[in-house]
Amino acid sequence: MLALHDLLSADAALATSAAPVCRDGAVLLDRAAFRARVEGLIELVRTPDARRCALCIDDPFEFACALFALFACGKEPVIPANATPGYLADLAHAYDFLLTDADLPPFVAATHRAAHTARPIDAHAPMTLYTSGSSGTPKPIRKTLAQFNAEVHTLERQWGALLGDATMLASVPHHHIYGLLFRVLWPLAAGRAFDRAIGVEPLQLQARIAQCGATAVVSTPAQLSRWPALPGFAALTPAPRAFFSSGGPLAADAALAYAASYGAAPLEIYGSTETGGIAWRRQDQGDAWQPVAGAQVRRDDDGALCVRSPHLDHDGWHRTGDRIAFDADGRFRLQGRLDRVLKLGGKRVSLPELEARLALHPYVAQAALVPLIGASRERVGAVVALTEAGGAALCDEGRVALAKTLRRHLADYFDAVVLPRHWRFRVSLPFDARGKLPASAVAAAFAPLAEGMEVLAETRVGDMRVGDTLHYVLRVPQSLQHFAGHFPGLPILPGVVQVDWAARLAAGHWPRVREVASVDRLKFMAPVSPGAVLELTLAYDAARRRVQFAYRLDGRECASGLLVHREDA
Repeated sequence: MLALHDLLSADAALATSAAPVCRDGAVLLDRAAFRARVEGLIELVRTPDARRCALCIDDPFEFACALFALFACGKEPVIPANATPGYLADLAHAYDFLLTDADLPPFVAATHRAAHTARPIDAHAPMTLYTSGSSGTPKPIRKTLAQFNAEVHTLERQWGALLGDATMLASVPHHHIYGLLFRVLWPLAAGRAFDRAIGVEPLQLQARIAQCGATAVVSTPAQLSRWPALPGFAALTPAPRAFFSSGGPLAADAALAYAASYGAAPLEIYGSTETGGIAWRRQDQGDAWQPVAGAQVRRDDDGALCVRSPHLDHDGWHRTGDRIAFDADGRFRLQGRLDRVLKLGGKRVSLPELEARLALHPYVAQAALVPLIGASRERVGAVVALTEAGGAALCDEGRVALAKTLRRHLADYFDAVVLPRHWRFRVSLPFDARGKLPASAVAAAFAPLAEGMEVLAETRVGDMRVGDTLHYVLRVPQSLQHFAGHFPGLPILPGVVQVDWAARLAAGHWPRVREVASVDRLKFMAPVSPGAVLELTLAYDAARRRVQFAYRLDGRECASGLLVHREDA
């Protein structure tokens, strides 16, 4: 096990030149090849008269070589969270030049036996990773090579004996700290090969295992949860020595599927970019987390987890944004975030940052996002108050098309996995009497109202004080109680419920409509079944004290009428 800052030293060149670094198909690239490639890249990265380099290289071997070439030249690597154009434009102030796969000269492995020049590296060389902070802007996390070195030595003490000479197979990128550590830096220091390819399905893994022999798999909960249902999952031979998971909790049923097939659940790693690894668990041994070797944890009065470890840049306690509770054995369970930063599909995302980006679109007046916990995974839901242009787009193009437009807007800045999957469009956001926007009120937009219907979208045209038109998109829940007995074997939404919904939604915007005197010109033209998505138009004529309503189903009118309210209402 070498120190990371000694990888290019003269002693390491003599003693470990044959140690494996990277499996590239049938070719095994060793430390001599690694150092030769670093040497070839030094001139490339030294040339710019600038210090900070944004490293956006997808190939893990080339990334590792470029990273250490930068260290050897005394330059500071900057690792963006992603390489989308909008995101990099936002980070233009944070780096002086950019290095991508396309910028690298060809590397011919057969020529890598050239004499090695010792290159001293500062043990405390800085490196900056970018993540999303609770402030809503990309957040720089500046770390030192010494911190990474401490962490890879922790990992080796914890699991090195289990892995032995296993090749690290990964389905995670290396521009986040988990992939950087487990896929690149730990194998480099330990003399353990990492695979150059990214394996994402069991059949692809089996092909890599057949070539590599002993392996360990580095993945995320989103990937690992899918694999048990895919062909070839339970037949990986030889079985990987370990499955690692990080980026969020792995579902218990998925963990147990691995335990049943391979004798052990995945090793889940809990931590953050700021703190490095904090704790681990294997769910076949329990669902509580225990600190990694050398780390200490405590709980603040408000439940916040605090950690002290050699992975930090100081000797004191670091307060995290996670709430915990200890068990009788001194292990802990996570009890949610204290702030509004989530991990979705292994990606860290700030809800304020998503909201701020969404509000820049011309269709959006205001936006509020909230985590939604479903049966299998956590998602983000977006409640959007539309501008006049947004309301027109909703009416002209429909709710689904409008959601796609806004997702495309966000995709220039965020990974697809963190984008909102559920959308609600509103005339205004649900602020309370104090002008606050409670998370519970935002979350309530994704549940049926007390009256039974789900309001997927609403918009208006005109002056609310005089008379105008409201457009709604409503979903009729499958489990709506009004279907009971109406009729057995052929459930149909009662007409009186449709009238009631129209009256309640109208009264919510026009208080004078609360007392309905009569319902005129009532017509029902088509039945409404469970799960139907209805379009409802409410047109208010204040002078004549009436609201005309019309429901449409699949583009055809299915019910209509007039709600006439009392003059003194």
